[in-house]
Amino acid sequence: MGATERGTPQGAVISPLLANIYLDDFDHQMEQQGQKMVRYADDFILLCRSQAEAQEALAQVRCWMEKAGLRLHPEKTRIVNTGAGEGFEFLGWHFERGHKWPRKKSQQKFKEAVRKRTKRSDGRTLQQIIIDVNRVVRGWGGYFQGGARSVSPKLDSWVRMRLRSILRKRDKRTGRGHGRDHNRYPTAWLAAQGLISLLQITHGAATSPAK
Repeated sequence: MGATERGTPQGAVISPLLANIYLDDFDHQMEQQGQKMVRYADDFILLCRSQAEAQEALAQVRCWMEKAGLRLHPEKTRIVNTGAGEGFEFLGWHFERGHKWPRKKSQQKFKEAVRKRTKRSDGRTLQQIIIDVNRVVRGWGGYFQGGARSVSPKLDSWVRMRLRSILRKRDKRTGRGHGRDHNRYPTAWLAAQGLISLLQITHGAATSPAK
């Protein structure tokens, strides 16, 4: 596709502001029609008590959007029966059966950000690398506080593996940090070097000494 001079690029800083301005009338109409809506920028969900109510709400939304010259995303727009155990994603979270956790794409973005800062060829000191990693951990953990407790320990373990891999290379050993590396560079030792715990940020809990 060629470049376009209309609209704003996805993810642009000004996009949420423009969406809030443009969708202000939409907010008021949904409220007047008795619809319970949660919206951030152009992402929103409508809370309904039945399939029929959800179908009616979707019809109202489509009608407003058509008049405004907008279109609903064909793949993201759907009716979800949470009572039957169906899940949905919203603002980086996955919601299902009364629980929530960071969606897989959000977890992958966390790993990508950490991976960029933990290359085995990185010449910085371990403390400098950890300071850089901590920025990602604090930012991501600050947003995803609460939710399923099982996600953060897995990501904590993965971060420590990345750091142990760097240390292995500096000790002139190949491969990723695993096995005996947990004893060579234990969790408590990495914490003493300044590494913060994602689990502690998201749930206020101490890290496990196992890995």
